[in-house]
Amino acid sequence: MSATNGDANHKKSVSQSPFVSRHIGPRDSDIAQMLARLGYTSLDELTQAVVPPSIVNTSPMDLPDGVDESVALAELKQLASQNQSLHSFIGCGYYGTNTPAVIRRSVLENPAWYTAYTPYQPEISQGRLELLFYFQTMVCELTGMDICGASLLDEATAAAEAMALCLRSPNGKGHRFLISSNCHPQTIQVVQTRAVPPGIEVVLWDETEVVSDWSSVLGVLVQYPGSDGAVWDCQTLLDQAHRHGALTVVATDLLALSLLKPPGSLGADMVVGSAQRFGVPMGFGGPHAAFLATRDAFKRLLPGRLVGKSIDVHGAPAYRLALQTREQHIRREKATSNICTAQALLAMMSTLYAMYHGPEGLSALARRINSQACRLAASIQQAGFRLRHSQFFDTLAILTGDSTESVMSAAVSAGYNLRRIDDATVGISLDETTEDSDLDALASIFGASKVPSHAKPSVATEMIRSDNFLSQSVFHQHRSETEMMRYLRKSSDKDIALDRSMIPLGSCTMKLNAATELTPISWPEFSNIHPMAPAGQCQGYLKMIAQLESWLCAITGYDAVSLQPNAGSQGEYAGLMAILRYHQSRGEFQRNICLIPSSAHGTNPASAQMCNLKVVVVQCDQQGNVDLTDLDEKIAANADKIAAIMITYPSTHGVFEEQVRQVCSRVHQAGGQVYIDGANLNALVGISQPGQFGGDVSHLNLHKTFCIPHGGGGPGVGPVAVKSHLAPFLPRDGRPNGRQGGLVSAAPFGSAGILPISWMYIRMMGSQGLRRATQVAILSANYLADRLSEKYSVLYSGRNGLVAHECILDTRPMSKLGQVSVDDIAKRLIDYGFHAPTMSFPVAGTLM
Repeated sequence: MSATNGDANHKKSVSQSPFVSRHIGPRDSDIAQMLARLGYTSLDELTQAVVPPSIVNTSPMDLPDGVDESVALAELKQLASQNQSLHSFIGCGYYGTNTPAVIRRSVLENPAWYTAYTPYQPEISQGRLELLFYFQTMVCELTGMDICGASLLDEATAAAEAMALCLRSPNGKGHRFLISSNCHPQTIQVVQTRAVPPGIEVVLWDETEVVSDWSSVLGVLVQYPGSDGAVWDCQTLLDQAHRHGALTVVATDLLALSLLKPPGSLGADMVVGSAQRFGVPMGFGGPHAAFLATRDAFKRLLPGRLVGKSIDVHGAPAYRLALQTREQHIRREKATSNICTAQALLAMMSTLYAMYHGPEGLSALARRINSQACRLAASIQQAGFRLRHSQFFDTLAILTGDSTESVMSAAVSAGYNLRRIDDATVGISLDETTEDSDLDALASIFGASKVPSHAKPSVATEMIRSDNFLSQSVFHQHRSETEMMRYLRKSSDKDIALDRSMIPLGSCTMKLNAATELTPISWPEFSNIHPMAPAGQCQGYLKMIAQLESWLCAITGYDAVSLQPNAGSQGEYAGLMAILRYHQSRGEFQRNICLIPSSAHGTNPASAQMCNLKVVVVQCDQQGNVDLTDLDEKIAANADKIAAIMITYPSTHGVFEEQVRQVCSRVHQAGGQVYIDGANLNALVGISQPGQFGGDVSHLNLHKTFCIPHGGGGPGVGPVAVKSHLAPFLPRDGRPNGRQGGLVSAAPFGSAGILPISWMYIRMMGSQGLRRATQVAILSANYLADRLSEKYSVLYSGRNGLVAHECILDTRPMSKLGQVSVDDIAKRLIDYGFHAPTMSFPVAGTLM
């Protein structure tokens, strides 16, 4: 789709669009003063001075002109109206849910929560750290496990992380991973994708059959309840796996566990799942908080962040990130995972949902849904249909035989989406939004009479949960809306977010998350769409996605974009896998070396390791640039084994490196591909395109450059953009676009529910507005560097002594004099209400 389609009637110049000036902080008078201090008369003059001429755009981006907020909202509303919001009973891990209004208004729509950064600095993060700690508590209580991380990206990638944990464990000596065919189909596909690089053989098997060959099995994954609704006692199977030295993973449903025996009591080593149905809308696939809970013995193998509870110097409770030496920002290629941004905001919402309802409220919801399923089952059986399973929680698998097509068609005509499990079976998954009128309508689709008011239970007594859960006081204290409102206000007062102060983090762009941009994510036309709904019902989403992909191509200079990766880490993984598949398609299986500069962010080597690439570090010179001599030596030493180089541009040192085209050219000459990390794209938009100065692939961070809020550590979106020769190797998404890559996220378009934010930002800013935002970011960084250079040394600079959109201040001389450390400076900034800059990265003892 052309980037300008549908925009001809709404064009408006930047000077006429008030949004640009509302988005960009400094006024024209401020900009003039800042430029004057630096010795420049215009933003264009500064741009020419700082950006190497060899990479500057020679033509404007092919984007529509920016429009005002009301016009952009009207355009997007028109697209949203093309989605059909049928009541989806498809299930497969996605369910209708009611978001309590107090949580929606006080958290989802409150910048005190959604504009916060990842809680690396605990003194100004106690509110969100506490909620993330209780997310971990909630999951452990419901699953019966010992320890849980502070959220993962989705259920499918959580299952893939569990498989990786099996491999990392002391007894992970096998190479076969068994997956029940009754797991959710998207989970199976993501696990299969992730199994390829480490050489794990994924074996699908019917859980009703006995496993006869346990040789070399490192782990087993089952779904409980099954994807088709079956409630079954998996303890015998788990015990058998343990006897053969295999670890066990159970994918589950948190709401079901308020009624059913927890997997921990059945012998699970790991439990994965999603907290989506705890108050977070489906959103065409995301974002939702996933989890991986495990036993204490595996705590040092957990992926992602973990929040711990300690005490401060006054003896009061204090929360902080724990066991960080597992993570990519410290361990790099030896990390347990490449995950960085997770789903913090959604994890907090789901935790608050559990607090809002309490354990008895969750149990009541579960009993109500199960009762409705039993009543509907009785009615459908009376009409002559049989069920695949007699024990179920919320999902019925109905044997429809030759009637499958007519049943599915009748359901759509009645306003419902059901699941076609196979050609002879239809699935119905009920949820908390189901009313008795829905039951009667569903029954009539099968030719059944009115649903009875009572029916026999569908879960055997021995499978019913008997222990107490969520007994902690926090899950009982905030039942009134007043108490919940005050709790959330007090919690947010413990944190610093963009609603209170600037957050001057290097390498982690923080910018305005405009209220107008966030407005559409709550529209039911976007929030209530199931990711497996028929394409004909999702035309508004698909058109918006195609338009956003087109705009991102125009901005970056690439030819194709996949929006499936739901974080930058997953974008890196998808991009590197595209490179590997490209080499393999050419018969170059020996290419297994990934060159990475020593200054790179930790996700780069961690992602390379996940793809089974060998990391070879390229040194930086004294100016912070890639050392070309060392690069040449590393290329020569590895000859035809170079798969790729991963570089960040501008560099992590805050410099536009002059020789970036040379770096790209030398790797290309060696037969490798160039991966340009998009973490610093905020310094390039409208000025330079990575796809035009040598990049073959980049991931973008929509939660950095394109205004999706950080949410205290997620959600994020990490699209991967590629040149045309890599496009066939992008993750497939169900569209006829020739993409052959495996799924990297559970949903075809990842966290589609928040894509309207970036669509709105680009639509309102337009080409000139986006360029101006970049120029002002560069101006602000150079102005700050100039002002602070009176007291601090700016460690690296580029052309004309200028920096890009960030700079590194060297505080080490102060430490050597025995005055103050970099920690002291950071803490003192916090004392004055400022969020401290990035500390000791990429250079120890400095501030970025």
